[in-house]
Amino acid sequence: MTTTGRGAGPPRRALRIGITGPIGCGKSQVLRWLAELGVATIDADAVARALTAPGQPAHDEVVRRFGTAVTATDGTLDRAALARLVFADPEALAALEAIVHPAVRPQILDALADADRGGASAVAIEAIKLVEGGLAALCDEVWLVTCDPVAQRARLLARGGSPDDADRRIAAQRGLTDRLAPAATRVIETSADAPATRALVAAALAAATGQGAGVGDPSGPKDGAGAEADGSGDEPGVAD
Repeated sequence: MTTTGRGAGPPRRALRIGITGPIGCGKSQVLRWLAELGVATIDADAVARALTAPGQPAHDEVVRRFGTAVTATDGTLDRAALARLVFADPEALAALEAIVHPAVRPQILDALADADRGGASAVAIEAIKLVEGGLAALCDEVWLVTCDPVAQRARLLARGGSPDDADRRIAAQRGLTDRLAPAATRVIETSADAPATRALVAAALAAATGQGAGVGDPSGPKDGAGAEADGSGDEPGVAD
C-alpha cells in the first residue's frame, strides 16, 4: 500500500486527563477505574518510585541530601521515614521535589508519546503535583478528586498509619483543594460508596470524550466504599 500527498502524518493525540487532589481522596482508585474503562494510564507515583530505586541517580541524590536515616536495611528508600521528615519541614519538601520532579517529567512525556503511538483514545495522568509541577498544562482536562475530611482521615488510618501521621499529612496539604480548584475542569467527589463513585467517573469520562453514556462499563468491581481502595503513598516528590 502506498500513500500520496503529505503522508500519514504524526499519530493522533490521545485526550489527556490529569488527575490530582489531596492525599487519601482516591486519586489512584479513580485511575484504576479509568483503566478498566479502557483509558491508558500513567501513575506519576510509580514513575517516581522507579526513579528513586537503588542504582538510580535520584536515589543517590536523595540519600546525599537526607542521609541514611531515610534508607531501609535493603538499601531502598524508607519512604515512611522520608515522608515524616518532609511533611514536617517545608524546606525539606522543596528539596525533595527539586530532586525528583525533573527526573519524573521526561518519563511522563515519553509515556504520553507512547499512548499516542499506541492509538489510545484517552490517557490519564495521576499526580499530586500535577498543577504545581506543570503537567496540567499538558492536559486537556484536569480532574480534581476530593472527599470530605472525615473520609479522608479514615482512609489514611486504614492504610496503617498513626493518627499523628495522618494529621501531619493532612495539615501539610491544608488548602490544597482551594488552590487546585481554579485549574480543575471537573471535580470528582469520592465520599459516596464505590458503585456510585465509579459511576461518576464513567460519566465524567463519557462527557470528556463526547461519547455519551456508552463509554466504558459503569459496572465492575464494587468492593470497598467510595475510593477507600486508594493505596497510593502520596509522599511529596516521591509519590506524586
